[in-house]
Amino acid sequence: MFGDRNQGIFDQYRWILSRIQWMLDGVVVVLLLFFLCWLFDEPFRSRFQLLGLATFLLTVMVFQAANLHQPWRGANLVGLVRRVFLSWIVVIAILSVMGYVTKTSVFFSRKVVLTWMAVAPVALVALRLQLFLGLRWLRQQGRNTRRVVIAGAGDLGRRLAWNMVDTPWLGLRLSGFFDDRLCGEVDLQPGSKPDKSYPILGNLNDMIAYIQENQVHMVYLALPLRAEKRLREVVEALRDTTASVYYVPDVFTFSLLTAGFTDFRGIPLISLWETPFFGINGWVKRIEDLVLASLILLLVSPVMLLVALGVRLSSPGPVIFKQRRYGLDGHEITVYKFRTMRVCEDGPQIPQATADDQRVTGLGRWLRRTSLDELPQFINVLQGTMSIVGPRPHAVAHNEYYRRLIPGYMLRHKVRPGLTGWAQVNGWRGETETIDKMEKRVEYDLDYLRRWSLWFDLKIIWLTIFRGMKDSHAY
Repeated sequence: MFGDRNQGIFDQYRWILSRIQWMLDGVVVVLLLFFLCWLFDEPFRSRFQLLGLATFLLTVMVFQAANLHQPWRGANLVGLVRRVFLSWIVVIAILSVMGYVTKTSVFFSRKVVLTWMAVAPVALVALRLQLFLGLRWLRQQGRNTRRVVIAGAGDLGRRLAWNMVDTPWLGLRLSGFFDDRLCGEVDLQPGSKPDKSYPILGNLNDMIAYIQENQVHMVYLALPLRAEKRLREVVEALRDTTASVYYVPDVFTFSLLTAGFTDFRGIPLISLWETPFFGINGWVKRIEDLVLASLILLLVSPVMLLVALGVRLSSPGPVIFKQRRYGLDGHEITVYKFRTMRVCEDGPQIPQATADDQRVTGLGRWLRRTSLDELPQFINVLQGTMSIVGPRPHAVAHNEYYRRLIPGYMLRHKVRPGLTGWAQVNGWRGETETIDKMEKRVEYDLDYLRRWSLWFDLKIIWLTIFRGMKDSHAY
């Protein structure tokens, strides 16, 4: 039934099964809609049938566009679950627009439709987890495995090998390494428990014969960038085998920021520094900002009126202070705040606020410590110049100063600046009188860009409410 234990069970049927998986997502959501109609005693009439057909087609197209039918080996499950939910949001958004335009949404049972919208992504995730667990079990039984060798036993090759042996359920069975410089055995992580070591099977010239004689299925080329000539020779020689060949680029020599792979008309590209808000992520981020900013402005509008009155009565000058700062892609934006000082500075040199700063008014000191002075920035969010969560924007003068001193400082401008951020909830806010403090803030800002997700944003907002609304370091 399974054929060769070291071969993939579904290899000869891969094309057919991939098409079945495309349709299976659509079938699941339609069956779920039918079940909920039955559960809530709602006839599955023509309007529900049309909804099911539209959803089937949209689900197949959107999920395929989101690359949700990728192979399971090495898949990031957290990222996969996130893409399922985000793709389903896109499907629901399109259906909602269609219902609004055709004025047919009122004909559907809200109880059925809302329950269906909430449960469907969970069912789609459960489907994938069942498939994943089934394949994992099969691979633990020695089925659907691949025999692997690695060309290059340097740091990159050892890191790759450790990931393979540390995840045996992926079904990648490492035979060993080939390397021109080393012999004997390679310790993947010296001193680790259990101790994992694999043999050097020979030099790179020996690899072709070994692959042919031992039915090796996959070859990973983990050679350094400087070995271009040798790499070309190895790739050319591997043409005489049937093994799948993967090149592992040595990009870890660079400081990566949301790195990814793409192509330009068939030319493969590796992004070293890129915004996390490409494609659907950008839409999700913008919807998050619009929804939350609108709700928060409605809730805090009475507080803003009281603060505005207090600023007007406490000292002469405008209620709203406007300052130039750098926004997305380093473009200059105007940021709004309640005025907290007796002066409105926006020149080439702006001293940072310090403890007992004589420029700060009495009310202003309290507003800065409670962050209430930043409430007008929700208007910036609605305008699209800022986001609720992101790196805090600095004055133009401060940006020009620090960009010359801190490597990677301007990478924080790959996203919209935020009212709150990962650095702020970890205590890195207020005065940055030393370079070390600003470096730490930038470190957290870049970490946010690498780790971004909708749930990470919500976590930062939650922490801001309990940690960031009052801070003794904010002068």
